[in-house]
Amino acid sequence: MAQAIQGSGGTTATTKEPWYKVLYIQVLIAIALGVLLGWYDPATGKAMKWLGDAFIALIKMMIAPIIFCTIVHGIASIGDLKKVGRVGLKALVYFEVVSTVALLIGVLVGEIIRPGAGFNADPSKLDASKVASYANKAAADSTVAHILSIIPKSFLDPFATGDLLQVLLISILTGVVVTGLGARAKGVNDAIDTAGQIFFRIIGIIVKLAPVGAFGAMAFTIGEYGIGKVYDLAWLVGTFYVTSILFVLVVLGTIAKFAGFSILRFLAYIKDELLIVLGTSSSETVLPQLMTKMRRLGASDSVVGLVVPTGYSFNLDGTNIYMTLATLFLAQAVGADLTVGQYVTIILVAMLTSKGASGVTGAGFITLAATLAAIPNNPVPVAAMTLVLGIDKFMSECRALTNLVGNGVACVVISRWEGELDTAKLNEVMAHPVAIGTHITDETPQPMGTDGKVAAAE
Repeated sequence: MAQAIQGSGGTTATTKEPWYKVLYIQVLIAIALGVLLGWYDPATGKAMKWLGDAFIALIKMMIAPIIFCTIVHGIASIGDLKKVGRVGLKALVYFEVVSTVALLIGVLVGEIIRPGAGFNADPSKLDASKVASYANKAAADSTVAHILSIIPKSFLDPFATGDLLQVLLISILTGVVVTGLGARAKGVNDAIDTAGQIFFRIIGIIVKLAPVGAFGAMAFTIGEYGIGKVYDLAWLVGTFYVTSILFVLVVLGTIAKFAGFSILRFLAYIKDELLIVLGTSSSETVLPQLMTKMRRLGASDSVVGLVVPTGYSFNLDGTNIYMTLATLFLAQAVGADLTVGQYVTIILVAMLTSKGASGVTGAGFITLAATLAAIPNNPVPVAAMTLVLGIDKFMSECRALTNLVGNGVACVVISRWEGELDTAKLNEVMAHPVAIGTHITDETPQPMGTDGKVAAAE
C-alpha cells in the first residue's frame, strides 16, 4: 500500500508498504480469525472477550481529555464567540434535520417491509428478566433526569465517567471563558493545545492494537450468540443493514454531492476506521482518528474540533434508524397496532433519547427501551425486547458504522458552509484516498491561526 511522505524539498513522495503492515488489512484478518474461532470453538471465542474490552477501555480513557482539549483550544483559537455560536447553531440544525430524516426512514421502511409481520410472538410468554437491566435504566431516564444528567457532579467527574454530554458542557464553558480572558489566557490555551497533541500521540500508539481488539470482540460475539441468531431474525437484520446502506448512499450521498465530494470516495478514505468500528461495535474507538482525517481532508481545525465531538452525542443517524425500525418490528411481532399519535410520540421521544447515546456498544438498546417506555398507552411491552436481544450485537455494528459516516459527512458539509473547506485538498485526497489518507494516526493536529485555520509551517 502507498504512504505519503513529505520530502525535504516540500515534495510528496510515495513509498510502498508491505500489505501485512496496513492497518485495515490487519483488522480484516483479525475479524475473519475471530469469526472462525467463535464458530468452531465458542467457549474459547467467549474467553477472548477481554481483548475487545481492553482495547475499548484503552480508547475510552483518552476520549474525554481529547474532546476537552480539542473543543477548548478550538473555541479559544477562533477568538470570536459569535463565530462559535454560528458554527454550533449550524451544526445543531444540520444534526436535527438529518436525524429526523433517519427516524422517518426507519418508520417508512418498517411500514413498507413490515419485518415483524407474521412473527406472532406472545407477550405473556416472553422472559422480561432478560431485559430488566435495560428497562430499569430506561425508566430512570425521564426527560428531566436526562437534562439533569448533563450536569456533572464536579468539574473532574466527566473525565472519570466518560459521559460525553458532560464533557461537552464543561469543554464549551471552559472554551468560552478562556476566549473571554484574551491574552491573559494565552499560556493556558497553549498548554491545552500541547496536552491535546500528547493525547493524540497516545491514541496513535493504542490504535495499533485495533486488530487484537477486533479479534477478541468478534470471537466473543460469534461464540456467545452464534451465527444462528442472525438466521433466526435475518429479515430484521437484513432490513436494518440495507436501510442503513441506502441511507448512507442516498441521503448522505446526496448531501455529499451538494458539498462537492463523492460519498463512495469518502467511504474509501475512512475505510480503516470503518473496519475498526466493525470489529469493536463502537464508533468511539476511532473518534480521534476521524478528527485527524477530517483535518487532512481539508476541513478547518475549528469546525472539526466543534462538530465531530458534538456529533457523537447529537448526530446518531444509525441509532435513529434502529430505534424507529426496531420499535415497529416489535409492535408487528406482538400484533400491536400503533396509532398516528403513538407514531408521532415515538419520533419525538427518540429525538430526545438518542442524544447522548454515544458510540458505546449497547447504548442503542438502552435508548430503544427508553423509547418504548415513553409511548402513551403502549401496546408493546418492554419485555418484547427479548426478541432482539440476541442480535443486538450485530445491529450495534451497523448503528456505529452509520453514525461514524454521518459525523464525517457533517463535518465536511459544515466546514464548507463556513467557507473554511480547502476544496483543493479535498479533491486531491478524494482522488488519491489510499496514497494521501492512510496511516495518519500518529499525526497530531497542526497549530491554528487566530482565524481558526491551520497555520502555515515556518
